[in-house]
Amino acid sequence: MSEQPQVIVYSRTHCPYCVQVKKYLTEQGVNYEERNVDLNDAYAEELYNKGMRSVPVTYIGDEKIVGFNQTLLSKALGEQQQQ
Repeated sequence: MSEQPQVIVYSRTHCPYCVQVKKYLTEQGVNYEERNVDLNDAYAEELYNKGMRSVPVTYIGDEKIVGFNQTLLSKALGEQQQQ
């Protein structure tokens, strides 16, 4: 069994798309680290330094997915599990 990739979700408190991403990952049994930019300025700075200005941004291993795109999330999770 392969080890799960590191999954990080940059989010905001009142973001409906962020809720969808987190719900989807939970339903898939994926453990993730949430980095809420509203609650931690360091997370906001990290995200801005990566050139991103909106959320959600999900990192699955080295793969970056902007917004809630279930197809891309599934694909990235599948590719990581095959490695």
